[in-house]
Amino acid sequence: MSVSARHEAVLVNGRRVVLLDDRGWSVSLGAGRALEEAPDGHSRREGMPDIWAATSVEDLVATARVVVGPDEPFGGRSHEDMEADHWAHLTEALRQQRIAADARELKRLPHDVVLSARLLARVSHDPGDAVQP
Repeated sequence: MSVSARHEAVLVNGRRVVLLDDRGWSVSLGAGRALEEAPDGHSRREGMPDIWAATSVEDLVATARVVVGPDEPFGGRSHEDMEADHWAHLTEALRQQRIAADARELKRLPHDVVLSARLLARVSHDPGDAVQP
Protein backbone atom coordinates (compact mmCIF):
# COMPACT_ATOMS: atom_id res chain seq x y z
CA MET A 1 0.00 0.00 0.00
CA SER A 2 1.36 3.43 -0.93
CA VAL A 3 -0.27 6.63 0.29
CA SER A 4 0.47 10.23 -0.67
CA ALA A 5 -0.08 13.02 1.83
CA ARG A 6 -0.62 16.70 1.16
CA HIS A 7 -0.63 19.37 3.87
CA GLU A 8 -2.88 22.33 3.07
CA ALA A 9 -3.92 25.52 4.80
CA VAL A 10 -7.55 26.49 4.48
CA LEU A 11 -7.84 30.27 4.41
CA VAL A 12 -10.70 32.28 5.90
CA ASN A 13 -12.25 32.65 2.44
CA GLY A 14 -12.23 28.85 1.96
CA ARG A 15 -9.30 28.84 -0.47
CA ARG A 16 -6.87 25.94 0.00
CA VAL A 17 -3.14 26.57 -0.19
CA VAL A 18 -0.67 23.68 -0.48
CA LEU A 19 2.05 23.74 2.18
CA LEU A 20 3.61 20.30 1.58
CA ASP A 21 2.99 17.94 -1.31
CA ASP A 22 6.08 15.75 -1.14
CA ARG A 23 5.07 13.40 1.67
CA GLY A 24 3.71 9.87 1.83
CA TRP A 25 4.40 6.35 3.00
CA SER A 26 4.28 2.71 1.94
CA VAL A 27 3.41 -0.39 3.92
CA SER A 28 3.94 -4.02 3.02
CA LEU A 29 2.90 -7.16 4.89
CA GLY A 30 5.54 -9.43 3.33
CA ALA A 31 6.08 -11.61 0.31
CA GLY A 32 3.36 -13.88 -0.97
CA ARG A 33 3.44 -16.72 -3.44
CA ALA A 34 1.67 -15.54 -6.58
CA LEU A 35 -0.54 -12.70 -7.70
CA GLU A 36 -4.27 -13.36 -7.72
CA GLU A 37 -7.24 -11.20 -8.60
CA ALA A 38 -9.14 -10.18 -5.47
CA PRO A 39 -12.95 -9.89 -5.53
CA ASP A 40 -12.67 -6.09 -5.47
CA GLY A 41 -10.74 -6.11 -8.77
CA HIS A 42 -7.35 -5.38 -7.22
CA SER A 43 -4.58 -7.94 -7.41
CA ARG A 44 -2.93 -9.31 -4.31
CA ARG A 45 -0.53 -12.10 -3.49
CA GLU A 46 -2.01 -15.52 -2.82
CA GLY A 47 -1.65 -16.54 0.80
CA MET A 48 -0.83 -12.99 1.92
CA PRO A 49 -3.05 -11.17 4.38
CA ASP A 50 -4.89 -8.26 2.77
CA ILE A 51 -3.06 -5.02 3.69
CA TRP A 52 -6.33 -3.11 3.45
CA ALA A 53 -8.06 -5.43 5.91
CA ALA A 54 -5.17 -4.93 8.34
CA THR A 55 -5.34 -1.11 8.08
CA SER A 56 -7.82 1.12 9.89
CA VAL A 57 -8.87 4.72 9.39
CA GLU A 58 -7.27 5.44 12.76
CA ASP A 59 -3.95 3.96 11.51
CA LEU A 60 -4.04 6.13 8.39
CA VAL A 61 -4.88 9.29 10.33
CA ALA A 62 -2.10 8.68 12.87
CA THR A 63 0.46 7.97 10.15
CA ALA A 64 -0.59 11.02 8.13
CA ARG A 65 -0.02 13.24 11.17
CA VAL A 66 3.50 11.83 11.61
CA VAL A 67 4.35 12.06 7.91
CA VAL A 68 3.51 15.76 7.52
CA GLY A 69 5.75 16.64 10.46
CA PRO A 70 7.43 17.85 12.44
CA ASP A 71 10.20 15.35 11.73
CA GLU A 72 12.02 13.40 14.41
CA PRO A 73 15.21 15.00 15.76
CA PHE A 74 18.54 14.11 14.20
CA GLY A 75 22.14 15.31 14.41
CA GLY A 76 21.91 16.56 17.98
CA ARG A 77 18.75 18.58 17.36
CA SER A 78 15.93 18.56 19.92
CA HIS A 79 12.21 17.99 19.41
CA GLU A 80 11.75 21.69 20.07
CA ASP A 81 14.28 22.57 17.34
CA MET A 82 12.53 20.31 14.84
CA GLU A 83 9.12 21.69 15.73
CA ALA A 84 10.26 25.31 15.41
CA ASP A 85 11.82 24.56 12.02
CA HIS A 86 8.67 22.78 10.86
CA TRP A 87 6.36 25.69 11.65
CA ALA A 88 8.86 28.18 10.23
CA HIS A 89 8.94 26.16 7.00
CA LEU A 90 5.15 26.14 6.74
CA THR A 91 5.05 29.88 7.45
CA GLU A 92 7.60 30.43 4.67
CA ALA A 93 5.53 28.31 2.27
CA LEU A 94 2.60 30.64 2.94
CA ARG A 95 4.78 33.75 2.64
CA GLN A 96 5.96 32.60 -0.81
CA GLN A 97 2.30 32.60 -1.82
CA ARG A 98 1.89 36.14 -0.43
CA ILE A 99 0.04 35.02 2.69
CA ALA A 100 1.18 36.41 6.03
CA ALA A 101 1.16 33.97 8.93
CA ASP A 102 2.79 33.52 12.30
CA ALA A 103 4.35 30.12 13.12
CA ARG A 104 2.92 30.12 16.67
CA GLU A 105 -0.57 30.89 15.37
CA LEU A 106 -0.34 28.16 12.72
CA LYS A 107 0.59 25.65 15.40
CA ARG A 108 -2.51 26.55 17.44
CA LEU A 109 -4.96 26.11 14.54
CA PRO A 110 -6.96 22.89 14.18
CA HIS A 111 -5.24 20.29 12.04
CA ASP A 112 -7.73 17.87 10.51
CA VAL A 113 -6.81 14.82 8.46
CA VAL A 114 -9.11 14.34 5.49
CA LEU A 115 -8.88 10.99 3.75
CA SER A 116 -9.86 10.72 0.10
CA ALA A 117 -13.02 8.86 -0.85
CA ARG A 118 -10.87 6.35 -2.74
CA LEU A 119 -8.75 5.61 0.33
CA LEU A 120 -11.79 5.41 2.59
CA ALA A 121 -13.45 2.97 0.20
CA ARG A 122 -10.51 0.61 0.65
CA VAL A 123 -10.45 0.64 4.48
CA SER A 124 -13.77 1.87 5.81
CA HIS A 125 -17.43 1.11 5.67
CA ASP A 126 -18.46 4.15 7.71
CA PRO A 127 -18.87 7.36 5.63
CA GLY A 128 -18.52 9.36 8.85
CA ASP A 129 -14.80 8.45 8.94
CA ALA A 130 -13.90 10.96 6.19
CA VAL A 131 -12.65 13.68 8.54
CA GLN A 132 -10.71 13.06 11.71
CA PRO A 133 -9.94 16.12 13.89
